[in-house]
Amino acid sequence: MDAPSRPPRDNEVFISVGRKSTQWSRVDYGNNLCFGRYWFVRDSCGIVCCIFTWLLIAYAIFAVNVVIINSAIARAAIYFAWCNGILFNGLVLLAVVSHVRTVMSEPGIVQKNTATDERIRELELAPGTVIMRCPKCVCIKPERAHHCSICKRCVRKMDHHCPWVNNCVGENNQKYFVLFTLYIASLSLHAIILTIHQFVLCVDKEFAGCSAMNPPTSIILLIFLLFEGLLFFLFTTIMFCTQFCAIWNDETGIEQLQSSKERTWQRRKRFHGLRVVFGDQCSIWWLCPVVAPRFAGRDKPYQYSV
Repeated sequence: MDAPSRPPRDNEVFISVGRKSTQWSRVDYGNNLCFGRYWFVRDSCGIVCCIFTWLLIAYAIFAVNVVIINSAIARAAIYFAWCNGILFNGLVLLAVVSHVRTVMSEPGIVQKNTATDERIRELELAPGTVIMRCPKCVCIKPERAHHCSICKRCVRKMDHHCPWVNNCVGENNQKYFVLFTLYIASLSLHAIILTIHQFVLCVDKEFAGCSAMNPPTSIILLIFLLFEGLLFFLFTTIMFCTQFCAIWNDETGIEQLQSSKERTWQRRKRFHGLRVVFGDQCSIWWLCPVVAPRFAGRDKPYQYSV
């Protein structure tokens, strides 16, 4: 089977319809479609979790900028205010972009209805050839693909379905999910440090003149900010470490639960797995959620024979 002469367009996969005939085919998103183009899972629980995530981020933005940064400006600590304001809000921007990219990126779904009797005959498989078939999607499942009951699709290299991003974490969006956990953990740690610093500065003054708001309100806002920062710093740090180890060991969360006897693929070398997820050359672009990963040696997801 010859490789395609052009790269895939949006929502396309490369399929074979026989031993010699090959073609591009547009992936059917089904009901998981937004604005007629973008992938979006219509799950009420996931949507609520996404909205809750954005509200928590919005609260952190409000508490840090109104209570802490404005307080620094009021006491003429301009350098402190500018540096921490730019750093915190920059991390927020990166986290929000990473979250949106994770939510709206198709995770690596497999084309449906490719395992019908007619399509199987077109493949002209040798007698005795064993293929994996998903009865729900009626598709030929590529190796390491799994069916998600929430997305209602088979997903290549599916790690897990995360309600906080209302999407599966799979082959196409794992980079954005890892960056999301990294930036949330970073801004949470920064918020914790700023909150403790604010308490140390203002506790002797009984918070008089430490904020544009009255002292009781400032204290309540800072306590909730500290609690939120600690909770999400621990949660996202654990998630980031789990994802990094999975990439480093070339083993998804689902595959970790399987027996080693069920593993039929050859694991990649450690750094090779990072390059597959984040991009060919180690660079600053690995940390940019706007840039899609490019890797010349990546197993082409659009060349599965279906």
